[in-house]
Amino acid sequence: MHVIVVGAGEVGSYVAELLTKHGNDVAVVETDRERLRAIDESLDVLVVEGSGTNPHVLQQAGLQKADLFVAVTSNDEVNLIGALLARQAGVERTVVRIEADCLRGRDASALREAIGADLVIDPDAETAKDILDLLEAPGATETASFADGEVIVIGTTLAEGAPLCNVTLSELGAQYEPDWDFLVAARTRDGDTIIPRANERLQAHDHIWVLAKRGARREVLRLLGLRRGSHRRVLLLGGGRTAELVARSLSNRHAEVALIEQRAERARELAETLDNVLVINGDITDAELLAAEDAGSYDAVVALTGKDDANILACLFSKSLGAEETIAVLHRLSLRELLEDVGIDVALSPRTASANGVLRFVRGGVAAVATFLAADFEVVEFEVAYQSAADGSTISELGLPKDVLVGAFVRDGKAQIGRGRSQLRYRDHVVMFARPETIGQVRILFG
Repeated sequence: MHVIVVGAGEVGSYVAELLTKHGNDVAVVETDRERLRAIDESLDVLVVEGSGTNPHVLQQAGLQKADLFVAVTSNDEVNLIGALLARQAGVERTVVRIEADCLRGRDASALREAIGADLVIDPDAETAKDILDLLEAPGATETASFADGEVIVIGTTLAEGAPLCNVTLSELGAQYEPDWDFLVAARTRDGDTIIPRANERLQAHDHIWVLAKRGARREVLRLLGLRRGSHRRVLLLGGGRTAELVARSLSNRHAEVALIEQRAERARELAETLDNVLVINGDITDAELLAAEDAGSYDAVVALTGKDDANILACLFSKSLGAEETIAVLHRLSLRELLEDVGIDVALSPRTASANGVLRFVRGGVAAVATFLAADFEVVEFEVAYQSAADGSTISELGLPKDVLVGAFVRDGKAQIGRGRSQLRYRDHVVMFARPETIGQVRILFG
């Protein structure tokens, strides 16, 4: 597949990286020469300098042979015009990043229909959703839901003393026979990620992902040694659009929310538009300010400015003051391991949330996709097609690759954990863990 990605910023570069990993032929269009140089040095892609609104530039990127056009610059107008040019050139599928509310609402539906974008993504909204999900599962580092929320995935680093420590998966399975409500789907230890088997013994400091039925959430949190419930007092550091979305949602859920924003005009705007949110004008790296506002008393402190260094420093100081959990939005992924070493609880990137939507679209026949910063695998949701190899077969009969695990399937709205003897049927929604390179093979089995 030939894919054109317009925009080599945080989202575009990550999307290009993932698409090349999946064997696609990718061209990246960008006006910033330094960004292009970085892409050219790190990825095997065609780089084209210029605007995504210029037909000649797009032709250089291979517009006439493109199967997919992804416009993810930070400029909505550039993305929309680029997608229109792609549609006029006969490109079958287009993905557009749109952030402005006026272009996402009902009033702009005719415009979006005329452009013909197949998928509209919003990195700010997706990042806000990820933050809100994490706040609902204190101590988790990743969360995702599938099959209309009937199946959930929770990732965390296993702490000393957690009930799952020093337990083999066979022992765990025997304890919950015959009907399992969850399973340990993946484990990372010393940088190596595997799908664990029955004799695997979980250890403290393992990073694990548990797949579960929705109703088993409380029990999974207990076994992981995580606190049940949600964070009720939250301090947001930074007043950008993502912070505004998070603050408004938390306020609607009757949480106690405070927000610190450095720009006085933006702080006034937020104070006027956000109900029941305490808005403070100040610098999030000002230790005296954080101490004065009692940052250590909050259940969670979320730093979500566009500056990684400010986010890291503010989280570190809040943690030293006693904050229960800190979440830092990270734009440079090379810093992620540093955050784990210094004690920041969660690193979150706007890249992954946006890329998941694009990957779902690229995969074709996939209902949902989740990727995680901490591991090189995907969680994918397929629907079993009529008379496909999976229709009527047990999971063991499918002959799936070693690095593929069918975690659960949902039939008639009810989730069941996947076992070798489980028989799949037409229209079942199946949730599985898999390496990116195996998903094409698996997709054939499900039709």
